[in-house]
Amino acid sequence: MKRRMWLAGVLLALLWTTPAKADTGIIIRTTGGLSALQLFCSLPLSPCTIIGALDGTLGQVFLVTTPLDATTFIGLLGGTIGGLTGFVDAEVNQLLSLVGGLNVVPTSISPTLMSDRSSVAYPAGSSTPAWNSYVNQPAASIVEIQNAQQSFNVMGTGVVVADIDTGVDPTHPVLQPVLVPGDGYDFTRNQPGGSELNDVTSSDFSTYPPPTCSSSLCPAPAQVNQSTAAVLDQSTAAVLDGNGTPKKYAAFGHGTMVMGIIHLVAPTAQLMPLKAFHSDGTASLSDILRAIYYVVQNSTNMINMSFDMQTSSVELQEALDYANHQGVICAASAGNDGAQKIVYPAALQNDVMGVASTTDQDTRSQFSNYGNAIVWVAAPGESIVSTYPFATYAAGWGTSFSAPFVSGGAALLHNLKTTTAQSGAAL
Repeated sequence: MKRRMWLAGVLLALLWTTPAKADTGIIIRTTGGLSALQLFCSLPLSPCTIIGALDGTLGQVFLVTTPLDATTFIGLLGGTIGGLTGFVDAEVNQLLSLVGGLNVVPTSISPTLMSDRSSVAYPAGSSTPAWNSYVNQPAASIVEIQNAQQSFNVMGTGVVVADIDTGVDPTHPVLQPVLVPGDGYDFTRNQPGGSELNDVTSSDFSTYPPPTCSSSLCPAPAQVNQSTAAVLDQSTAAVLDGNGTPKKYAAFGHGTMVMGIIHLVAPTAQLMPLKAFHSDGTASLSDILRAIYYVVQNSTNMINMSFDMQTSSVELQEALDYANHQGVICAASAGNDGAQKIVYPAALQNDVMGVASTTDQDTRSQFSNYGNAIVWVAAPGESIVSTYPFATYAAGWGTSFSAPFVSGGAALLHNLKTTTAQSGAAL
């Protein structure tokens, strides 16, 4: 498996072209394949550059760039000329952002939230140390993690969970032992390994790497605004200043935190970090699609998607349909606008479990989106303590941190019964 994943990553990098930034990105589905699309792009009326396939080995979905405006170009695809390619549909390669959903005002911060830094083995009996504030946090009791693990004798063994996100800190002592061989893939750089540490500029730190905080003598938690982590140890919070440009790291650590929650629920499941988001929280739809197809074609059991977008996408639905038909369980956050509104991919309920956030009292979080159109299930999403880059921990608020509880729970179910269906996982 390790050799196959490494080879797949190398091939992806070699086949992918860097798009010209001034041109418009268009996602095209065609039954004619690459050769027909090459013919279309060579015509004077429809100039375009083929960046690469988005659907892996299927060879029907491509990203192209064109100097034409999107409406004109898509119109050509829908006309007689487009018939040459076996054109099915096309859409703009839209930009997604995590940041809008991260500005959650935290509930009152308990001074003891991350105060218990005593080391406990997790999972029990292993040699992996973790903070007790992480392993035995209130959310773990609310969803009865230990009870589920012990009652059914499941820990996630043999299950692979992918997270499409900002990546992961592959050196974190809690996560390092359970990452898939090769540590996933970075679609923002087109290279093997889903590390979010590659986004960090060392000059943004007074010392690099920053000091870790592992004893009871560490500074008290500090609140960080407009960031993934609402609370961090003071010694680590400086990274989010971004050397005067805080937006640079607005989503840094998001993926490491999400993967830490999946691991909390299913500690022996393998984790596949798929880096589609930059540290500023932005991602292109094309990279999201590439990640979904990568999941299916690399024998992964489930996808966690702790993000939401306001605009529907035909190709996002097609990709998740494909994943679902291949037996991949998908979970996505419902969003943090505190409204009854439609967001994607949570609204694609034939393929995705949309996850809302609850308080420690098991009521809906004020910030959580709600409604039958997007929510299948809810999980804790306030004061969630999880792993954070540089061997430390952070606490976060938001449906981003609710979804991985469900993904981890689905991993336990899959461990219990490997033929778990999507509807069964939702229960």
